[in-house]
Amino acid sequence: MCIKSLIQNMNIVIGCTIGCNYCYARCNCNRFHMTDDFSKPEYMGRKLYLMDNPKSHVWFLTGMSDFSDWKTEWNNEIFNRISINPQHSYILLTKRPELIDFRTDDENVWMGVTVTRASEKKRLTDLKKHVKAKHYHATFEPLFEDIGEIDFRGFDWVVIGTETGKRKGKVDARPKWVLHIAEQAKKCNIPVFMKEDLLPIMGEDNMIQELPEQFIKKAWKKKSSGK
Repeated sequence: MCIKSLIQNMNIVIGCTIGCNYCYARCNCNRFHMTDDFSKPEYMGRKLYLMDNPKSHVWFLTGMSDFSDWKTEWNNEIFNRISINPQHSYILLTKRPELIDFRTDDENVWMGVTVTRASEKKRLTDLKKHVKAKHYHATFEPLFEDIGEIDFRGFDWVVIGTETGKRKGKVDARPKWVLHIAEQAKKCNIPVFMKEDLLPIMGEDNMIQELPEQFIKKAWKKKSSGK
């Protein structure tokens, strides 16, 4: 199952100030000339009309940005539009939760954090401390090492992936790293989604691709019925 067939990108902000050397978004921005300078996030408010679609979708809003870079005035406009469009689910991610001071009471907003190595685990607690939301999720992508023991309390979904592209020094996730995360999540009854790029690494029998019930209602059933 390809996650892109279930979750659609709405690149409402393009650009990021973090500067990760493995950043696929920066490569895409440069390749397709989306903005003049990826290191200077730009707000694409004209895309907000997409939220008015009456058919339910699961939207990923930070595929080309980090939520920590979003300005307050952008958030006000975006989340006002979200609040009047509860037919969708909205997914957001950050690598710098410690820089955020934000709260949302929307049931259909999923605030998440990215962890790539053991030294970044503090981001999980920082997310819950600095961002107040109804739903939290954790994404382990790209996965550079065994993360170790993880405190998943309060989290509702776990996504695991490997580095893509052809970067020099690229690190492929190892099965034992992936399984260590998945086993801990399953002990907490948290659904796990291994992204399709892990298939050659994990093998079909070891792949787990689970969605939160809210996403199934909004995306999978709609896709299955063809509506």
